[in-house]
Amino acid sequence: MSDTPSALSPSQTPVGVDPARPSIARIYDGFLGGNNFYEVDRAVMDKIRTAVPEAVDIARGNRGFHNRALRMLANQTAIHQYLDCGSGLPTAENTHQIVQRIDKDNTVVYVDNDPVVLAHGRALLVENDFTHMVEADIFQPQEVLGHKEVLAHIDFSEPVALLQVGTMHHFEGDGVFDIMRTYIDALPSGSYVVLSHFFDPEVPELTAIAKRIEQILVSGPLGAGRFRTRAEIEAMMDGLELVQPNATSQPGMAVCDEWWPDGPRLTPLSDSAKCVAGIVGYKP
Repeated sequence: MSDTPSALSPSQTPVGVDPARPSIARIYDGFLGGNNFYEVDRAVMDKIRTAVPEAVDIARGNRGFHNRALRMLANQTAIHQYLDCGSGLPTAENTHQIVQRIDKDNTVVYVDNDPVVLAHGRALLVENDFTHMVEADIFQPQEVLGHKEVLAHIDFSEPVALLQVGTMHHFEGDGVFDIMRTYIDALPSGSYVVLSHFFDPEVPELTAIAKRIEQILVSGPLGAGRFRTRAEIEAMMDGLELVQPNATSQPGMAVCDEWWPDGPRLTPLSDSAKCVAGIVGYKP
């Protein structure tokens, strides 16, 4: 029996949302145990599960990395403003909940252009004066960086934490490096960048898993979902000083579940969990 929650019915569709078109935000939410998805999203989820039964470990590993990286920044740096690009659907332990638990005055600006994400996010944040939802295309960095709502709440003369968690693998082609360069160039000294990405470990049995999932995402209605190598992912952080990802590694990238884990690993990682990686960089 599938452990996937029940899908939404078309009658529950917010204005502006097409229930016949799959959404990566809804699919990701579904893999994390949410129920804000439609049958068209379930179809993609089922294809991924059939090809790689443990693919849910990618979503969970990615979310765990997000949570631990934010706790590190909020506890150990002078960062008080966070620009979360491609924030996805609200779920447990959102960016603002993590960083505002540590300092209630931390400012968070979420950026997305998925109508479902925007509708849910604005409803969630209606009574939070330090958290804001902005509609913009994260793959158009000048649109984001010049958006009046972003500029109203993010002071680019002070350090910023930029989050690109599970976003850049949905952009096809080498333009991804220019996108990240534009964002990084706009950040002041003292800023941090948090990035996670689908990862091709370049090990035959793991690359096979990565390619199976990639084929479903790229050739299907979503049209994107690229697994990149260590060299490609680290190249997106060009110009930054990379943070050491755990006690035994050199500064750089690590599999998400191995980026400063909360405790000892009592069970082995699945092969799927090894196909998503996280990296944090500091701008000197």
